Amino acid sequence: MDEEKKQKPHTRAVAKYDALNTKQYHLKLNLRTDRDIIARLEQKPSVQGYIKALIREDIRKAP
Repeated sequence: MDEEKKQKPHTRAVAKYDALNTKQYHLKLNLRTDRDIIARLEQKPSVQGYIKALIREDIRKAP
């Protein structure tokens, strides 16, 4: 029980930081129609890093 009390302030601090400094996007993929995308994402060590790199490359190409 003491560990739970010790973690609560940390958990609150993380939640506060996340609320002020981060944004989340959720992606829902269909196992049948998006199988190719799922397979590619599962090959990557960091899905988040892979998606960010793709978006940044697209930004660089945009006029």
